[in-house]
Amino acid sequence: MKRPLQGHYPPISTVGEKAKAFVPNPLPPKPPIEWSPELLGAFDAALVALGRLDGASAMLPSTPLFLYIYVRKEAVLSSMIEGTQSSLSDLLLYEIAQDPGVPLADVREVSNYVAALDHGLKRLTGGFPLSLRLIREMHGILLAEGRGQHADPGEFRRSQNWIGGTRPGNAYFVPPPAENVLECLGDLEKFLHDMPQATPPLLKAALAHVQFETIHPFLDGNGRLGRLLITLILCERKVLREPLLYLSLYFKEHRQHYYNLLNGVRTTGDWEAWLMFFAEAVAATATQGVESINKLAKTVFEDADRIAGLGRAAPSAAHVHIALQERPIVTASWLVEKTGLTVATVNKALVNLEKIGIVRQLNDGKRNRLFAYGQYMDILNAGIR
Repeated sequence: MKRPLQGHYPPISTVGEKAKAFVPNPLPPKPPIEWSPELLGAFDAALVALGRLDGASAMLPSTPLFLYIYVRKEAVLSSMIEGTQSSLSDLLLYEIAQDPGVPLADVREVSNYVAALDHGLKRLTGGFPLSLRLIREMHGILLAEGRGQHADPGEFRRSQNWIGGTRPGNAYFVPPPAENVLECLGDLEKFLHDMPQATPPLLKAALAHVQFETIHPFLDGNGRLGRLLITLILCERKVLREPLLYLSLYFKEHRQHYYNLLNGVRTTGDWEAWLMFFAEAVAATATQGVESINKLAKTVFEDADRIAGLGRAAPSAAHVHIALQERPIVTASWLVEKTGLTVATVNKALVNLEKIGIVRQLNDGKRNRLFAYGQYMDILNAGIR
């Protein structure tokens, strides 16, 4: 459905030239969303897929252990969209061994993302509302160190920014002037709190994501926080019990179409096209999540059976196997600390696990050895490229 321009263009003067910024209208869209049978069907399919994803988490041998890694995969993918080169292995190596061989600036950005998400989810679990204050807190953590630490972490911008191009005059998009940011954010916060009317969670997540990206309230980190906002809304509203839905891979794979749809909402008011894309993204991503959970659960159970066949060596190998599900890249010294087993017992367990193809050594030599839970990592790395 085509609507009038979904905002207005105040003139701005910055960096020595005049341009026009875009100030969006408050949510919800006017006129209201036109729910065609196709769009309704897409949202129904997305909700069914979310329900399956939520239920699939019960199949995991340990949901917290899976989430530990799954969240880190999302952090890598979301940061890749912003240009970082860090891999999932880089992040895990950094966390387990402070490995100097990884790209330090990139891996710190990804690590900050994990910390910001953890903070947001803990605050919501503790009863703190999804609010501008929480978003600022998360932003402060996201940009605490690394390349974004000079971009006012935790503070809404007080100067003009733009997307694409070298200046506002040739930019792809120019967000609201700084003096309009707080008013726009205030309207968005009201919408998140069901004012002026209640909005179903999945629809709320879809609309709020576009609005946040349009306001672009920070000097840096807007894309990552805008994607996190989707997950936070679904967790706060109990659509998901665990933070298992992340759309970064889908957005990355359809990047240009994604940008075109955001711009289409602003200029032609075609919210329906965006909502169709969003529903398809949710359905596809949730289905992939279920497949990953099934593969990981199958791998863990099959490997546990293989370990049981080790005879007297099975108990210590099983103990190490459980630890590997939490950290699929480890050092032998970390395993000693984590399991409470002796150095000799851990080393023997690793030898046995390597013999039956469950772990592989990542580096040469006998000191500071690194091991990976091979098939587990292969499943997690799917889609990261």
